[in-house]
Amino acid sequence: MSRAIDRFLEAASVLGHPVEVRRFPEGTKTAQDAARAVGCEVGQIVKSLVFMADDRPLLALTSGANRVDVGRLAELAGAGEVRRATPEEARTATGFAVGGTPPFGHPERVRTFLDRDLLAFDEVWAAAGSPDSVFGSTPEELRRTALAEVVDLKETQAAR
Repeated sequence: MSRAIDRFLEAASVLGHPVEVRRFPEGTKTAQDAARAVGCEVGQIVKSLVFMADDRPLLALTSGANRVDVGRLAELAGAGEVRRATPEEARTATGFAVGGTPPFGHPERVRTFLDRDLLAFDEVWAAAGSPDSVFGSTPEELRRTALAEVVDLKETQAAR
């Protein structure tokens, strides 16, 4: 197993959320890839997206079926500007590469928002430290371990 997955598993254990990591050699980089590999709906996939709110990193745990409303995220964060983090900024903030960023287990706390739409599912699937690994969780356990604020994040047709 990769060191990134090991770091994630250690964090999950410390947080009292034992998980089973499933690996898919064909990759789970996109929500569609992950849903196909796991055998679930795209909406059950948790996209861990890193944004920069002014100069502070934020993590948006978003349903795979949704796009983030960046204006809403700026409002929630009290930021003048919000943009997607560069891959380097994302790695610095979370300790993990884009495509494998887990919802928790980062070197320092990152303010985290959880897409309310994920609460509609009994089980959701998120990255476990590498682009080919995922773990299953309940939305509530994910919220607890990520210390996430549950909010409406999805972009509406009017926002596009």
